[in-house]
Amino acid sequence: MRNVIFAAPYPVETTYRFVRAAARLRDVRMLGIVAKAPRGAEAKLFADIVTVEDPLDVGQMINAARLLQHRHGSIHRVLGILEPLQVQLAHVRQELQVPGMTPKIADLFRDKSLMKEALRRHDLPCARHSMITSWADAEAFVAQVGFPIVVKPPAGVACKATWRVEDKEQLREALSAIHASPRNPALAEEFLRGREFSFETITIGGEVRFNSFTRYMPTPLEAMENPWMQWVVVHPRDVTGPEFTDARALGIRTVKALGLDTGFTHMEWFRRHDGSLAIGEIAARPPGAQIIPGNNFVHDADFFRAWARAVVDQAYDGPYERKYSVAVAFLRGAGQGRVSRVTGVAAAHAAVGHLVVEARLPRPGTPKSDSYEGDGYVIVRHPDVEVVKTAIKAVIDNIRVEYA
Repeated sequence: MRNVIFAAPYPVETTYRFVRAAARLRDVRMLGIVAKAPRGAEAKLFADIVTVEDPLDVGQMINAARLLQHRHGSIHRVLGILEPLQVQLAHVRQELQVPGMTPKIADLFRDKSLMKEALRRHDLPCARHSMITSWADAEAFVAQVGFPIVVKPPAGVACKATWRVEDKEQLREALSAIHASPRNPALAEEFLRGREFSFETITIGGEVRFNSFTRYMPTPLEAMENPWMQWVVVHPRDVTGPEFTDARALGIRTVKALGLDTGFTHMEWFRRHDGSLAIGEIAARPPGAQIIPGNNFVHDADFFRAWARAVVDQAYDGPYERKYSVAVAFLRGAGQGRVSRVTGVAAAHAAVGHLVVEARLPRPGTPKSDSYEGDGYVIVRHPDVEVVKTAIKAVIDNIRVEYA
C-alpha cells in the first residue's frame, strides 16, 4: 500500500475533487494534514488525519508528516494544490526524503521576484520588476518604467492584494497597505497591456506531455477593480494556429527553465498590442478559475485523475483530443453584504440552457466573495467557439447578483 499525504487545510469542495482523484488510484492509502477536520464523505477519504493549527508553519507540517510516517510507514508522495502551501510541502518532502518538487524549485515558482529573475536569465520575456523596501526604491522604479505599475506581495496569490497604481498618491497607499519595509518588501512590476491568456501543462520527468490554453475576458485585475464586471474564461477548441504557436513554445521553455520535474503548471501570459509576448507569472500547481473542469468538458476526460496520475504514479494517460470549445462565466455583482437574490436565471436558461454543462448559482444568504471568481459560475460547451462566446454573453447579460 502506498502512503500518500495530502495537505487539505480546509474542507473546500475544490480541494476535495483532487483528494478523491488521488484516493481512487490503485493501492493508495490517503493520509491527511488539515487545519479543520472534514466531515462525512470527505473524512472517509482518509485512513488517518493529523490536525495542525497553522498549515503555513513548516515545522508544524513536518511534525504532522513525521507522525503519519511513524503510524503508517514510509511515505510515497506528499501532495497539496494550494499555492501558499507549495514551499512548505517541498520542505516536508525534503525532510522525509520523498520524491517531488524541492524547496529550491518551489521557491522559484512561489516567489515572483525570484521567478522573474530566473526567467530573465533564460531570456524569457516578462514584466520589468523591482523589490520595494522604501519610498526611494519606489521612485527609482517609477522613473525607470513610468506609470501605471502593479504593486503586490512577492508571494501573492492570483490578483488578491494587488494594486494597479496610476500616480504617486496611489503608490503611497499601496505601499502602506502592504507595509513595505526592508523586512517586508513589496514587488513592483511594469503594467502589462494587451490580451491575457493562461497556459496549462502536465509535466512528467521534466518533459511537457500536455498543454492547453484559455483566454481571460476581461483580465483578472480589471475584474477585481470593477466589481460589476462578470469575468469569463474561454477555452477555444482550436489552439493550433499562429496565435498559440509561439506562446506554446514560450510556455514550455518557461517550465523547463524553472526546473519542474513532475506536476501541473498554470501560466498567465499577455499578447501585447504589438504582437509580442510577456509572461505574467507561473505557478507549479493545478489552475483555479474552473480551468480543470473546463478542460474536462473540452476533452471529455478527467483532468483531476490526470493530475493524480502525474503526481502519484508519474504517469500520463493522454493524448487528449480537444472536442469542444468551453466558456465559464463567474457570477458577481456590485455592492457589499450577502447575496440577497439572483435574477435573470430563467431568461438565461431559455436562451442557452441547452448548452450549459455545469452551473453553481449564488446562494442567497452567503457572504459576498472577495475573489474575481465571484459567488457562482455557469459553464457552456459547443464545438464552435463563436457559439460559446455568444452563449456566455447571454448568461452574463441576463443573470444579475444582488447583495444586501
